[in-house]
Amino acid sequence: MEKVLEKILHLEENKQKAIAILIDPDNLSRELLIQQVELAKINSVDFFFIGGSMITEDCLEETLDYIKSNCRIPAVIFPGSVHQVSNKADAILFLSLISGRNPDLLIGNHVLSAPTIKKSGIEVIPTGYMIIDGGKPTAASYVSNSFPLPNDKPKIAAVTALAGEMLGLRLNFLDAGSGAVKKVSREMIQATAEGTTNPLIVGGGIKTAEGAKEAWDSGATIVVIGNAIETDPNIIREVSKIKLNENNCIIGSKIS
Repeated sequence: MEKVLEKILHLEENKQKAIAILIDPDNLSRELLIQQVELAKINSVDFFFIGGSMITEDCLEETLDYIKSNCRIPAVIFPGSVHQVSNKADAILFLSLISGRNPDLLIGNHVLSAPTIKKSGIEVIPTGYMIIDGGKPTAASYVSNSFPLPNDKPKIAAVTALAGEMLGLRLNFLDAGSGAVKKVSREMIQATAEGTTNPLIVGGGIKTAEGAKEAWDSGATIVVIGNAIETDPNIIREVSKIKLNENNCIIGSKIS
C-alpha cells in the first residue's frame, strides 16, 4: 500500500482534495462504527483518523481491527495521549502542539512515545497541530492545558505553521475541536495555505457540505468530518460529491 504521507503529498502536488472521517472509539458504538465504515467505502473517503483525548488502548485496538478487516481506507492514529499507539494502524500523526507552550506536547510526550512507535513499525508523520478557538472549550484544549489561537487572527496561525514547517514538520493541522460551535475561518485557512508549502488539514465545526467546500476553496487539502456524521450521515455523501466535482474540475483544467 502507498505510504500515507506520500499519498497526501501527491494530493497536494496535484491540487486534489481529500476527506478524513474522525472516529473517537470512546464515543462511538459498534453500530455507528459499522455505519461509518460502510458510508466511507461507498463515498470515496480517503482516510480514517482514529483518536480522542480519553480513549483506552483496548478501544483503539478493537476499532482498528474492524476498520482493517472491512476496508482498504488508510487508518491513521490521531493521538490524544502517549498510549495511543498500535501496529494495526497504517500511520500515526506525530503531533506537536505548536499553537501552545506546553513542553510535554512540544517534545516531552514525544520522547516517551518514540520507543513504542519505533517498535510498532508504523509510518510516522510529523505534524504541526494548532488548536483554534471554535467558540467553546474543547477536550483538546482542556487536556492540553493550552489556549487556542484566536479565530480572527489568521496571521498568527500562518506564522506558527511556517515555524513548524521550518522545524521539519510535514503537515499543518488547524483544528477548532470536536463539536466546535464555529469552524476555522476562511481567512485563517487561506493565510496558512498561502504562507506555507505543507499540505493543510482542517477540522472542527464542519457541519455542512458548504463548510467543507469553503475549507477546500480556501486552501485545505484534507477536510476532517467528525461529530456531524452522527447527527446527519448524509453529510458524507454531500461532501463526497463536492470533492469529486472539485477534483474532476482540476483534472479537466489540466487536460485542456
